[in-house]
Amino acid sequence: MKKYTSLGMFLIDFRAHKNMSQADFAAKLEVDIRTIIRWEKNQTLLKPEKEEALVDVAFVPYQVIRNLNAPVAIHTFYDFTLRKYSLSLMSNDIPEANWLKDKISISTDRLRTIQYDSDIKNALQCICLQPHIKKPIGIDVIKKAVRLLPELNLIIFDNSNYYSGDSVFLPLSMECYNRLKKREIREEAITVNDLVDYKQLNNPVFYAYDINSDCNENIFYIASKLMRFFMHIKRAYLYGAFISRLDSYSLNTQMGIRIVWQDDEQQLPDGSTYLPRFYEGSFAEFLNT
Repeated sequence: MKKYTSLGMFLIDFRAHKNMSQADFAAKLEVDIRTIIRWEKNQTLLKPEKEEALVDVAFVPYQVIRNLNAPVAIHTFYDFTLRKYSLSLMSNDIPEANWLKDKISISTDRLRTIQYDSDIKNALQCICLQPHIKKPIGIDVIKKAVRLLPELNLIIFDNSNYYSGDSVFLPLSMECYNRLKKREIREEAITVNDLVDYKQLNNPVFYAYDINSDCNENIFYIASKLMRFFMHIKRAYLYGAFISRLDSYSLNTQMGIRIVWQDDEQQLPDGSTYLPRFYEGSFAEFLNT
């Protein structure tokens, strides 16, 4: 993550990340280019209605804008690729898995099951930020997954009721899962016909299509909710996931989820690399020890 000490610095980096000119940015926010120049030079702050517009246009966490758009900015760390922020260098990394398990009973009313089209729109927008996803799964697939598995298809909001993260799980047939695992198909090939009622299966597959959040506090609430669900699964099951979020690799390993295969290093636009990995396993041993 990069430390931002002003809104102007943040806006300049956002435009560079999106390869967007000041004129294009001004058009999207419906302001003149002189306003963008003043914002980037920290000569003036955004009005409240433009804060909301910036959140929509830039799809960045509202809290980041609020922290930096203040007479005395609250210094904030942010990663555009992960859509994740932190208030200190010490809290950049996701906490250890055992720390999460010790506090597994803690919950929040800011987390609920995905319900609305706007929920799915936000989730898909965040999903598409992941570099390994070239094309997302269909909206109809997510809607059916929510009906079959409401316990794991979740969305979380911040204290101002702005989108902060989600988890999208697909209860897959074993046939579809094995084809993904063997790299015979990509995720975007999954259809509604590949989803099954996990309650009717002796060995269900819970495929984590997406788990993300804008800060460690919110990912903790999502992870706790997921772990409480898996604690009550009394039969054998498979957890699978294909991910490229570097901040979650260690957590998967600590929970006993193994790497099945890993793609060759791929280059990101900023020159860094990501390693898409296919994970498989069960949380049973981790949760029962």
